Amino acid sequence: MQLSKKDLLAELNSISKNTLMETLEIEITDCGDDFLIARMPVNYRVHQPDGVLHGGATAALAESIGSFAAHVFTDLDKYFVRGIEISANHLKSVTGGYVYAKATFLHKGRTTQLLDIRVTDESNNLISVCKLSTISLPKRK
Repeated sequence: MQLSKKDLLAELNSISKNTLMETLEIEITDCGDDFLIARMPVNYRVHQPDGVLHGGATAALAESIGSFAAHVFTDLDKYFVRGIEISANHLKSVTGGYVYAKATFLHKGRTTQLLDIRVTDESNNLISVCKLSTISLPKRK
């Protein structure tokens, strides 16, 4: 039985308890057949000393939503997924509000996946462009 969108979002957010995602207040907010979207508040937890969004927090948001996308679209009964590389180009500073990360697949292979993650602010300005490579490996029986 396929989960409803609402139930899938609730399940994904519930497994984030006691993780970096909970610490950074990352919440998965939307999903579709080929994408996931999450948001993260920009506040003191993710600021650099000068009060702008830390690039490491942005990368953590991107890797979190990209990894979740790889998990959602992989047969987890047969495979486990691990991130193997992330890159981030930061284009604009943010001091408050929320940032949103949308993960979509550039390549969805049997073994490797490449995801494009676009991070935007509340006005849909592009903040960062990230790429995440993941690998799906068979579970031992």
